[in-house]
Amino acid sequence: MHRSPTDNLVPLDLEIEATLRRNKAERRRKLLQDSIVASILEEETHFSDLLSPDSPSLRESATQLPKTASMADEQHRRITLEDYSSSSIPQFFTSIARPKVQAHNINYPHSLIHLKYGNLFQGLPNEDPYAHLAMFIKICNTVKISGVPDEAIRLSLFSFSLVGKAKRWLHSFKGNSMKTWDEVVEKFLKKYFPESKTAEGKAAISSFHQFHDESLSEAFERFRGLLRRTTTHRFSKPIQLNMFIDGLRPQTKQLLDASTGGKIKLKTPEEATKLIKNISASDHAILRDRTHQITKKSLLEL
Repeated sequence: MHRSPTDNLVPLDLEIEATLRRNKAERRRKLLQDSIVASILEEETHFSDLLSPDSPSLRESATQLPKTASMADEQHRRITLEDYSSSSIPQFFTSIARPKVQAHNINYPHSLIHLKYGNLFQGLPNEDPYAHLAMFIKICNTVKISGVPDEAIRLSLFSFSLVGKAKRWLHSFKGNSMKTWDEVVEKFLKKYFPESKTAEGKAAISSFHQFHDESLSEAFERFRGLLRRTTTHRFSKPIQLNMFIDGLRPQTKQLLDASTGGKIKLKTPEEATKLIKNISASDHAILRDRTHQITKKSLLEL
């Protein structure tokens, strides 16, 4: 039997189990390193494909770059003073919105337009806005169009009843800002019949007095005119009659008391109003309280 040479002998490992564990750990580390290297190589390959001119992603990003650049240029475009001073076209040219109606066409008669021009409101201090509205509604009520409500007719024609300062006031509001007739009336009265005019009208009603040469019918008509001029007085019917009777001259009060067979203030408001109207309808000459008497003139005066 031949014996192997001494240099080929494997040295004896007294801790063979520890060596085996170390060898297994070394193999695991090597496998982990190999997997990491493989993933890195794969990412590099993918990145190189993206950078390739034939890559779809690169072509898409290349087309988006000019758009992004153009948007940035628009955002940073210089706005000059001339740009601010250039006139812009308004979206609406009237403050009253066009009413929606069922009719396809609205044709107003020419006579109605002529009536509107006969009732123009300029916004002057001596003008009565309530009287203007009353006449305007009365004129509009003369027209009836199928599929067009009364409010739509008033909204369409109200601007034609204003001229001068009143027309400029109406155009001062934002376009199509007033959409209902109540809103138009509210703004119109707030402008041309403010609270100061209401207080002034209430003072004129409460301080009413019959003039020296004024008949009962004339005094009653003038008092009702004060009530119509200030429709926001909020005086009840009994208070109105008391103010009127208290403002009459003593001779006129005696005439009313004699007509009632006692005292007119003992009558109901309806009875007192009916009595005053009946007496006012009679001859004005009888009701007039004249202080002077007709005297015979001398020859020299003749």
